[in-house]
Amino acid sequence: MVTKHSSCISSFNALIVQSLINLFSIVILETRHFLSWLEIGLAQKVPANFVFGDSLVDAGQELGYKDFIPPYLAPTTVGSVVLKGVNYASGGGGILNYTGKIFGGRINLDAQLDNFANTRQYIISSIGAPAATNLFKSSLFSVTMGSNDFINNYLVPVLSTVEQKLVSPDAFVATMISRYRIQLTRLYSMGARKIVVTNVGPIGCIPYQRDVNPLAGESCASKPNQLAQLFNFRLKGLLTELNTNLGGSKFVYADVYHVVEDIVQNYISYGFGNANSACCFVAGRFGGLLPCGPTSKFCADRSKFVFWDPYHPTDAANVIITKRLINGDSNDISPVNIRQLIDS
Repeated sequence: MVTKHSSCISSFNALIVQSLINLFSIVILETRHFLSWLEIGLAQKVPANFVFGDSLVDAGQELGYKDFIPPYLAPTTVGSVVLKGVNYASGGGGILNYTGKIFGGRINLDAQLDNFANTRQYIISSIGAPAATNLFKSSLFSVTMGSNDFINNYLVPVLSTVEQKLVSPDAFVATMISRYRIQLTRLYSMGARKIVVTNVGPIGCIPYQRDVNPLAGESCASKPNQLAQLFNFRLKGLLTELNTNLGGSKFVYADVYHVVEDIVQNYISYGFGNANSACCFVAGRFGGLLPCGPTSKFCADRSKFVFWDPYHPTDAANVIITKRLINGDSNDISPVNIRQLIDS
């Protein structure tokens, strides 16, 4: 039986994009990891799908999986089920271990990797080391992290004021990249070879950041987006470094920032009617001040909104993001797209 940290509460959200997704992290932006009703053919080529990230991470359906990848902490995630993949993602999780501490029982990336180590040992004991090595070599690993490290850490209103004065954006991002290098190298050392890493999306465009930065008016908040761009530049360099130094590795850079920015700027051409407000809202000019909950109001047609709540994209937006990551050109994902990675 797979060992689990029972003291942690699972809050996995099986939304698509898991927004590859940092594909949107707590925001679209970490899109998190993406996958939801598309090609059975692709799914048949992937023996297992292992997902790491925050609540935006999808669990495989866009690749053609019939069901969501099971969450690690679910009591039913045992036996042969784990041979098809496991979702380790957690709401509020980040690259840095103190990210999201205001949420209590979140599972950050280091702990998610600990959980995968448990699964790995279970698989080795079940099918043997040679077979396990081949399984991991052919499996798809997706990592969507980074957005929460800004939204629920460096940019938390009031609480982060002192940190922002003491730690420059460059220094904070350098700390993130340094930790991420260790984490991604550890994932490789445990057998992962095909690894999709999502960058941080335009977090300054989510309803929450629009509402807490009222001086931006109708525009996206500039500071959060500048931080995302700084991190993304360093992340792309990191993945190039890892591909060079780690033999046989295939780290893929999913540029969710580019994809989401395009959707927000050209939302009408994508069939949306609103690109700045939350469909599920409670308070705030853009519905971004309070989380979606029992007292929330809802838009008439969620398919016409880019954002579902203060932080996350709608399914309609996630489908667009996912398809571009699976089939897109080098402007969306590089050095290859997900389809090409799976076929490699």
